[in-house]
Amino acid sequence: MKRTKAQQSRAAIERLYITMRHLFTRGAYKPTGISGESLIESLLILSPEIYGYVADNEKIELDGLLYIMERLPRGIEECRYIRLISREGYENSGFSPIIPAKRKRNCYRVDEDQMYVEMTRGKSDIYDILTHLTFLFIESKKIANNSMDPKSGTNLNWDMLEQIVGKEERDEDFNKEAACSYLSHITGRTYEETHRAVEKFESSTHTNSLFSIVYHLGRLSILEMREDKDRQISFSATLRERVGHHVYGELWANRIKSVLQEEDLLERPIHVISANLHSVMNTIYGHQALDLNTFEEIEKEVMEISLQSKSNKSREIEAYAHQYGLIHLPDTSGTNISVQLIDTGKMIHKSLIPGVEIPKDQKKKPVLLVMDYAFGEQAYECFDELLKPFEVGGKKIPLDVISASIMGKAGILKGNKGDVMIPSSHVFEGTADNYPFKNELKKEDFEGFDLGIFEGPMITVLGTSLQNRDVLQYFMESSWKAIGLEMEGAHYQKAIQSASKIRNSIRKSVKVLYAYYASDNPLETGGTLASGALGLDGVRPTYLITYKILEKIGVFS
Repeated sequence: MKRTKAQQSRAAIERLYITMRHLFTRGAYKPTGISGESLIESLLILSPEIYGYVADNEKIELDGLLYIMERLPRGIEECRYIRLISREGYENSGFSPIIPAKRKRNCYRVDEDQMYVEMTRGKSDIYDILTHLTFLFIESKKIANNSMDPKSGTNLNWDMLEQIVGKEERDEDFNKEAACSYLSHITGRTYEETHRAVEKFESSTHTNSLFSIVYHLGRLSILEMREDKDRQISFSATLRERVGHHVYGELWANRIKSVLQEEDLLERPIHVISANLHSVMNTIYGHQALDLNTFEEIEKEVMEISLQSKSNKSREIEAYAHQYGLIHLPDTSGTNISVQLIDTGKMIHKSLIPGVEIPKDQKKKPVLLVMDYAFGEQAYECFDELLKPFEVGGKKIPLDVISASIMGKAGILKGNKGDVMIPSSHVFEGTADNYPFKNELKKEDFEGFDLGIFEGPMITVLGTSLQNRDVLQYFMESSWKAIGLEMEGAHYQKAIQSASKIRNSIRKSVKVLYAYYASDNPLETGGTLASGALGLDGVRPTYLITYKILEKIGVFS
């Protein structure tokens, strides 16, 4: 019986992860060796939407290249050896950390050929970066092939690009129009497409130029083909020992609980919120500090603040927040998840937001524990550790968690960027793990705000960069009737259910609130994450979801 394209794609995803797990356990592999070719073959079969032209033999995927270069350390394209490490002391060394623009992690350029990349977010992060690197190696081989002449070695366009990059490195002037022409031949794209991509890379301050990236990717591939100078990806022994053991999640959670204890907040009612830190702070303290008394007033002011983070109003709100209950905990654990504790007992205002009164009894005044976004499986690691009782002097003190709210951005399957999704369950892709739950947020809570609202099951995927049209259409059109995809929902719910129903470390009646806003539509041409940031379209649903979560918290308090 012939398999459908969706079945072939899902099998390719499974092969990718099995191979990655095997390579991680082994400790090292060559991207163009047998193991690396297995990853490449599976990725080409899958042809994820975010990687566009990856399966084309000549065309380089330019938007996808920018997407991953903003998530990888600057200069990684120049390195033959890439080593994934745990937090191993390099932060105290003389090496200056390189921090990617869109994926906060410390990376270190050890020498001309070696880049070390800290991985502290767990397996999802490792799989994500290996997928990106596999894409890079596919594109580098295409660049090399497009730059080679069967008789004379490299062709004229490559030789001219080499000169351009040399001038760029010496900070000398060069003809940009001519350079784009040479580059267009090497990338297999039109001059117009190439010129547009060059400008996009120029506007990204955390990557090298497209000229430099293409040149160095091609150079390493050519050296490998001609001189057997193989590239290698390796994993440190410490990283392999620590992954899966919640090392960073435990450090993160214990620090939060220690501060709760220091502030005498451990026994107060706690509401955990995973969201943008700025949206919760601006919504609550915007109302209190600026006397904003309707959602429309808050929306108008905070949207302006979000666009101008260093405005006078922004500074006014932040100063007021620190004076009346906000405790900011920048991450020191390695999780890259900062936290804000908001003690409503220190507020002088009677309402949390318009219409939501703060209880008068000091012991009943809630504490909001606001955590920044986790990444994939890291959500389970951090939530699982957070929901455990805090051990002090041999005594276990359980947290009085009243509610857990998850606001995130996700890919939508039936709507547009900026629309809102209300999940009724999380289906974990590639496993038999399905998590139905009672969502305290409902579709009707968001009606009347001129946004598309969708309610139904959501797919928690192994990696957003691995999704293709066939798999997504299957989830949308089959009996699953999925409305969107994201990477953390099932992991959060697994931690919540195990804590409340199995370990009994938090109350069984804990309230759960999930809502997502659409950052992309991977089924829409030009609508993938690689097409660019959501921008202003994401601000309104972010604040609307935040406001609705705070309204519900008022009901629970």
